[in-house]
Amino acid sequence: MTAFSIANREELATTPARDLALDCVEAGVEAAHPRQVVRSSVSLADERLTVGDATHDLSAYEEILLVGGGKATGTVATVLAEVLGDRLTGGAIVTPESVSIPGVESFEGGHPVPNREGVAGARRVLELVDGTDEETLVLAVITGGGSALMAAPAQGVELEDIKAVTDAMLEAGMEIHDINAVRKHVSAIKGGNLARRAAPAAVCTLVTSDVVDNDLSVEASGPTVPDDSTYGDAIDALDRHGVDAPPAVWTRLEAGAAGDVPETLDASDPTFEGTDTHILADGMTALRAAREVAEEAGYRTLVLSSRLRGEAREAAKVHAGVAEECHATGTPVEPPAVVLSGGELTVTVRGDGSGGPSTEFALASALEIEEPGTTVAAIDTDGIDGHADAAGGLVDADTVTDVGEARAALADTDAGTYLREHGGAVVTGPTGTNVNDLRVVVLE
Repeated sequence: MTAFSIANREELATTPARDLALDCVEAGVEAAHPRQVVRSSVSLADERLTVGDATHDLSAYEEILLVGGGKATGTVATVLAEVLGDRLTGGAIVTPESVSIPGVESFEGGHPVPNREGVAGARRVLELVDGTDEETLVLAVITGGGSALMAAPAQGVELEDIKAVTDAMLEAGMEIHDINAVRKHVSAIKGGNLARRAAPAAVCTLVTSDVVDNDLSVEASGPTVPDDSTYGDAIDALDRHGVDAPPAVWTRLEAGAAGDVPETLDASDPTFEGTDTHILADGMTALRAAREVAEEAGYRTLVLSSRLRGEAREAAKVHAGVAEECHATGTPVEPPAVVLSGGELTVTVRGDGSGGPSTEFALASALEIEEPGTTVAAIDTDGIDGHADAAGGLVDADTVTDVGEARAALADTDAGTYLREHGGAVVTGPTGTNVNDLRVVVLE
């Protein structure tokens, strides 16, 4: 039994296949939880702090600061502070919900659309690192969602401009690399700028990754790592998706493209000589744990990929095709089997619904399941699927009782409502971690 559990599990686990799917989901989320990954990756002994394969001699530092932002940052920071004890001298973090860490200021930022407290928190982070020197170690905790939570608008750009362009990019279904290319170039903290402001302090970054290819320049828009995107890339992304950005955003991007304001930092910048970065957990962390549970239950397993992306309803058709092939020919894996995938799917908002790629994937999958024998679970590992109040969905051949109603819900981008009304919404609340999507297809 895992420490993490699904709130409405009893309601959902009505068949052995559903029960197994939920076991896989719970194991995946638990394995990626900061309680697990920080304790296994970080240790302190005799003034030597070990993070992954790097060791920092704390006796060389007068000050140790803890800063950062993201959906899982509060949990990571809490466990990290427990490891450090009284060696920690201060810090500031931005999270969806405030946490209590002695000496560390906590700000409640907004996600997926930034808010004023998130701006205040990001500016406090910058203020703290501005005062550092060679005798300071900055521990930067960066997790998924940090782009929105740590909003520090660049000069000439206001919070309302950031909110407007973020809303427009999400509604246009832009994928995360394009979204963050824009975010980095209208921000004072992203695109390596946090590291720039902290220099010459040593910066050690701890990451739980929700980016499909673990591109650290995309994770929370890369505040402490190099960035190879440009102002021109940001302009191109908005143009390709037809996004109507506020005038202040266009002014900033066009000024940058013309060379009138500094570009983000690339890998050649000497700032990064004093930094090291460690990925504590990612999508594969959750997939491995889910696979282990399925194998212990006697099922063959197949991990399609931890890096899937694209429109949720189209990905659902692909998974349905794989399931049909498995049932028909035993290829690529013979049932009983569990097929797993991760990554970050997107939803183009077309109606008045709450969106959410995992609920949309689940409902689109339910429409593709014509015969008993296939059960599909899909969740966002942070527990919040887009704007929905569910983590995702659990479906099988019995979920859709009215095809017309289900298709109407998809057309209105409102899969979450349909699933709640038909016993298919998976509810967890915030999980404390975030390694992107987890999908489980159980084939009886």
